[in-house]
Amino acid sequence: MRIIVTGGAGFIGSALVRHLLNESVHEVHVLDKLTYASTLASLESVCGHARYGFTRADICDATEVQAVVERVDPDVIVHLAAESHVDRSIDGPGAFIQTNIVGTYLLLQAARAHWAALPEPRKSKFRFHHVSTDEVFGALGDEGLFTEETAYDPRSPYSASKAGSDHLVRAWWHTYGLPVTMTNCSNNYGPYHFPEKLIPLMIVKALAGDALPVYGRGENVRDWLYVDDHARAIRLVFEKAVPGSTYNVGGRAERKNMDVVLGVCNVLDQLRPRVDGKGYAEQISFVTDRPGHDFRYAIDCSRIERDLGWSQTESFESGLHKTVAWFLDNEPWWRAILERQYTGERLGLKQP
Repeated sequence: MRIIVTGGAGFIGSALVRHLLNESVHEVHVLDKLTYASTLASLESVCGHARYGFTRADICDATEVQAVVERVDPDVIVHLAAESHVDRSIDGPGAFIQTNIVGTYLLLQAARAHWAALPEPRKSKFRFHHVSTDEVFGALGDEGLFTEETAYDPRSPYSASKAGSDHLVRAWWHTYGLPVTMTNCSNNYGPYHFPEKLIPLMIVKALAGDALPVYGRGENVRDWLYVDDHARAIRLVFEKAVPGSTYNVGGRAERKNMDVVLGVCNVLDQLRPRVDGKGYAEQISFVTDRPGHDFRYAIDCSRIERDLGWSQTESFESGLHKTVAWFLDNEPWWRAILERQYTGERLGLKQP
């Protein structure tokens, strides 16, 4: 199949593109605006592949999006392009509304026009796959799991904008018949992760000898999903799921933020000990909590396991070890980002 991946130069998108080109026979065309959080360096290993193509474009540019869709003539569109960092959504929510809601609408319109003109059997096999987040469900207490039937209750500008995009995708299925599928995932981690997010930020700050900032007391809980496991799940859904299906994808790896940071420190202690003989955990410091910080997320991923045979291949411990090792071995990749795009500053504290 010919597949367009929006946001394909980002963290999850590039993992999916690498997976598709290395593990399938599909043709892949990346559509990416190349914002601060995306880089073609994440696609360097596959950019010369005969089945790879790239267009730099903004999903909010309706004319350009339509032109790319017409030129590539896809069988599948996987929609990953999004503003994705909660702290940045607190500082500047406008970009999240524009990209995540308006951009999704424009992409749906282009996909609908393309799908409507397809001949059979391509029309029946076409899929628009939308990648979303568990954050649309709000916060959990000490117990319980998010399921595909959990009511939406977004708490941040980011999660609200993603919830809006989810509703648009479902509306285009119910109203126009556009064959859509959707996944809502838990916190991803792994190689090529932009260093504003928790795990890579802790790695680069630890190596620099900086304080390791933990929000509040580090008690907030997240479920962690290794990004390559997520990429396999996305492919399974758009290849095998029936239109209108939604699947939650999680790692069955709930961890308090404090335990995640301690885990990063422990792996660094093993792989690159501090020259003074002390542990990296001594660099941990507690900072003012994020406004509206959801207490706990946890995913019930039994439906995708049962229906499609998916399961994660990495435990949190094995995935974290691979992630830290990758960042140690690929310093030029993240060093270039720190020099040009993001310096590790605290985000998400802007007041009205």
